Amino acid sequence: MSDTTTYDHGNFEHQLGEALTFANIPTLLLLLHQFTGDDKWLQAPYTPARSSGLDDNDTGGLSPEVQDEVRAAAFSAILAWRAGTPVAKPNLSGPELIRMMTVSESEPIPADYAEVMVDKLQRYGGAQPAPVQVPEGFHALIIGAGMSGVAAAIKLSQAGVPFTIIEKQNQPGGVWQSHHYPGCGVDTPGHLYSYSFAGGDWSKYFPHQEEIQDYFHGVAKEHGIADRIRYGTECLTTRFDANSHTWESRLRLPDGSEEVLVTDVVISAVGTFTTAKWPSIPGLRSFNGPVVHTSEWDPHLDLRGKRVAVIGNGASAMQLVPAIADAVDTLTIFQRSKQWAAPFDKFHKPVPDSVRFLMSEVPEYAWLYRLRLSWIFDSKVYNSLLKDPDWEHPERSLNAINDGHRRFFSRYIEEQLGDRTDLIDKVTPQFPPYGKRILLDNGWYRTLTKPHVTLVDNAVTRVDGNQVHAANGDVYEVDVLIVATGYDVVRYLSPVEVIGRDGVSIRDAWDDDDSRAYLGTVVHQFPNFFMLYGPNTQLGHGGSFIFIVECQIDYILNLLRKMSQHSLREIECRKEVYDNYNETIQDMHQKMVWSHPGMSTYFRNSRGRIVTQNPWRLVDFWGLTREADLADYNCVEGYPASGKADAQVTTHV
Repeated sequence: MSDTTTYDHGNFEHQLGEALTFANIPTLLLLLHQFTGDDKWLQAPYTPARSSGLDDNDTGGLSPEVQDEVRAAAFSAILAWRAGTPVAKPNLSGPELIRMMTVSESEPIPADYAEVMVDKLQRYGGAQPAPVQVPEGFHALIIGAGMSGVAAAIKLSQAGVPFTIIEKQNQPGGVWQSHHYPGCGVDTPGHLYSYSFAGGDWSKYFPHQEEIQDYFHGVAKEHGIADRIRYGTECLTTRFDANSHTWESRLRLPDGSEEVLVTDVVISAVGTFTTAKWPSIPGLRSFNGPVVHTSEWDPHLDLRGKRVAVIGNGASAMQLVPAIADAVDTLTIFQRSKQWAAPFDKFHKPVPDSVRFLMSEVPEYAWLYRLRLSWIFDSKVYNSLLKDPDWEHPERSLNAINDGHRRFFSRYIEEQLGDRTDLIDKVTPQFPPYGKRILLDNGWYRTLTKPHVTLVDNAVTRVDGNQVHAANGDVYEVDVLIVATGYDVVRYLSPVEVIGRDGVSIRDAWDDDDSRAYLGTVVHQFPNFFMLYGPNTQLGHGGSFIFIVECQIDYILNLLRKMSQHSLREIECRKEVYDNYNETIQDMHQKMVWSHPGMSTYFRNSRGRIVTQNPWRLVDFWGLTREADLADYNCVEGYPASGKADAQVTTHV
């Protein structure tokens, strides 16, 4: 990573003492229990108070005296461990982890999270997938070297599966390589927005674009993947050949020439945040001045002293606006709909160098810290998403928990706006919290109160020259127009033409935007074709979708392992399995916030069907993808008697 810290390893005790001053107390209590085996660290007076919202509760709500006692005990335990004293509980059991986390979070953790917590700790500790004994000549194609593609390449490499990975850009990183707008960053904590097998040495709790890009590049390089990626190479079309049970992929090379690559399987890692969504506004493209979409940012664009307008108020706008507000002359924001944004104290804060040292030198601390984050961000709010049929205020909230979140967020909005009470109605949504992607406030509300910033609670109807017309009839003259309207996320696989059995294209199979898949991974009529971050895998209740992608990769490896064990040339998801799964998740959605009628959202396609969001608890999705069942598939046997698969074929066009 570009922003690395030089640690004073020669003065470990001094560094450790400084680190413990800033360390997370609930995590230290878990570490003390694991290192010493002493049960007292899970009992009063050391029991943390329950955290508020998404706060990771650094002090645990404990008195300064108790905090100092915890730090002193952790100092002694870590020094003893470093001197050779073995960890008292090196392999924490599922029930023990449930008890530890229940105490640490001061709320009950469901017992069915036990196995997934054990699995996560094993992954943090370096557990690798079991080998896959594929036939000689077997080969996979991975399309894309963003977050998903890099992870897939590493895991296939560890399992011994030969592959080719292509990337149309000149570096790995996907959207983090291509997106450069001011303020661009992640709204998931960096320690959670990390591979399970590669925790990042993050300089900020919520890192920005450049550091995230460096992370993915660094992980790819460390695992020997970076030099194996074929950069500047784009997959134009991939077509299934039923006679050979292979996929023929037409690639465009860096010099513009084309090549056909034949492989046994294709793994799509093209992602969803690839195709910019431009609004249909008359005159937008002929604006008399610079007009730029956040996903296609011009690094040479000078905003200083300019009258700037931003169309949109979603995730990218919420990052962009505070980042540019102090540089422009005036800033006008056009919103079509309102958004909920949650407070989070660490959004702009750096990770102290000493804490980075602690995570590097005492990996168990980092693992336990990440485990706590995975509950706080991935799982804690799930129950607030479920509709209570007896709830008396369904127009504003879903249940008592959700209504409590609404009150909390509303109070926060009012606090941030201060005496600008005229903005409260403009920014407070009527729909329930989490109905749209929950955002983290990075100074958005305070920026709106600045005298040169105007929030227009109306959509743009047309653009004439340098004049922007709002739906209420008001007209605004601006010098620069920034479009922050997101991506065409409902048309999965749009960057690649995918043609399955009997010449059926994926667009026809999905009737254009009605994207669906079994486990977000496989599609009927498309044998030996796998997707990462496919339909209905996006997390709308917080957390890191890296976890979802790793679950999908595990599932794909499990399928490849079973294909090899049973000498299968192809597997295709059975239609009834495919249909039943998609009916199930849509039924689940009807009982959840994303089907609430009170808002429009990119989660739904043109038919109103929810195609992006994952309705499962993460522990449930993990369970569904742990073990593939060949009964879900139509299988074709037929490797040659020698046990060899046909070698991959490359044809230059």
